[in-house]
This record gives sequence, C-alpha cells and structure tokens, in this order.
Amino acid sequence: MKRALTDGVKLHNGIIKPWIGLGVYKAEEGAEVEFAVKTALELGYRSIDTASVYENEAGVGKAIEQSDVLRKDIFVTTKVWNTDQGYDATMSAFETSRTKLGLEYIDLYLIHWAVPGMYKETWKALEKLCKDGYVRAIGVSNFHIHHLEDLLQDCEVKPMLNQVELQPFLTQKELLAYCNEQQIAVEAWRPLMRGNLDVPLIKELAAKYEKTPAQIVLRWDIQNGVLVLPKSVNRERIEENSQLFDFELSHEDMQKIDGLNSNKRFGPDPDTKTY
Repeated sequence: MKRALTDGVKLHNGIIKPWIGLGVYKAEEGAEVEFAVKTALELGYRSIDTASVYENEAGVGKAIEQSDVLRKDIFVTTKVWNTDQGYDATMSAFETSRTKLGLEYIDLYLIHWAVPGMYKETWKALEKLCKDGYVRAIGVSNFHIHHLEDLLQDCEVKPMLNQVELQPFLTQKELLAYCNEQQIAVEAWRPLMRGNLDVPLIKELAAKYEKTPAQIVLRWDIQNGVLVLPKSVNRERIEENSQLFDFELSHEDMQKIDGLNSNKRFGPDPDTKTY
C-alpha cells in the first residue's frame, strides 16, 4: 500500500507523477486559486493541475513561487485548449501558458480534447516541446481508445498519460485496460462526481472504514491504479482528499463499487462534444 502523499506512478519515460493532484478547475484567478495551491503544497501535495482555459495559470504560478516547496519537487500540469490546436498555434499557446505560470519548464503538457482533424498536428508540437526540454512529459486528455489508436499510428512519442472522466458511475474499464496495455497512465478528473456522493453503497463503506464518502471513492481510484485530481478551494476538503494512505479497500468492496457503473457522465463525451 502506498503510504506517502508524494508517492506516485512512474510514467513510461521514467518520470514519477504523484497519485494525488490538486485540480483548480473553476478556482478563481487571484486570491482563491493562490490560497488553494498554497494550502495544498503546505499539506503535502506535490501535483497541481491547471489549464489555459481555466484562466488561473498566473495565480497557480504565483502560489508556487511563494511556496517554501522547491520547484523541482512540484509536478505542474497544464493543457492546450481546443482553439489553440495545430502545430504553430500550440507552440504559441504553450509559451503563453509557461509565461503566465512563470516557469522555465512544465512537468506535463496535455492536449485538452481530441479536436477532430487537429490533434495529430498538436501532438507533433508537444513532441517538439518535450524533445527540446521545455516539457518533461506529454499526454492527452479526454481521448477514447479510437483516438489513441489513431494517434499511435504515426506518433514518435507515445502519450505518457490520458486524463479522463472516471468515477464509480463511469468506470472506463475497457479504456483503462487499453491504456495499461500501452503503458499510458490514466488520471481521473471529476473523480468525485461533482459531489454526488449520496450513494448508499459509498455511505455504507464510509461507515465501515471510518472514512468519508470522498475518501472511499478516491481510494477506489488509486487501488485501480488511477491517479486522481480532486478539486477544492476549502482547506478541510483539500486535507481530507489527501488522507487516503492509511486504509485499504477489500477486494470484495472494490468489486461492489465497480458494480455501480452505468456509464453515466457528469461531463461531455469526447465523441459528442461540440468543438
């Protein structure tokens, strides 16, 4: 069992990505996002996930700069947005993100969505950024198996991570198996189902393990080998979401949670999203 907040998954290029990251989607630029990031780093988080479309990269960078944690010990992820895809546009968008963050390099740069007809050229830009040392790892977000198969046909560097919606109502078993086979790490966004945790089984297990429903779900993810990005700007919740390494769900209870799957999404389906 992993027992440290700084433990993580080794990506296929050897870089370690911490199991738990702070997601800052919808955290307001300025005081709110700065507080969340500073608090997370103070509590032991070492992974921070933002995106250009979140419009809070500057606040994330300011909080990192003001933190006592060394830059080399912080894993920073950001993403290229749909309207910035294509080789040249991606290169420009990356420089904008890097400048806002105030960082010499980004730890993980992702294609935010699989924009049809664009993501292969975008990927070429990510490969160049990685080759030139501006990015330590590159990956994708919201890619189905068929998107990955298409990308793998002619890419030079295989994606190191796929960030997708994954939660008890959307277990993504087929995608997870495919990514494991391809040595592509999987990370869950919106792992807590937009707070829809009033589920009898989850509440029952929370009582059994003397944990919160959120902790049960996040632990389920980790035991499935899935990295997690719980989002909060509340200190108590940020701390609660990190306390996952002092218990372990039984195999039987893991299967019970798996049984909740109904392929229900709380976010867009990459195949039906309007780009």
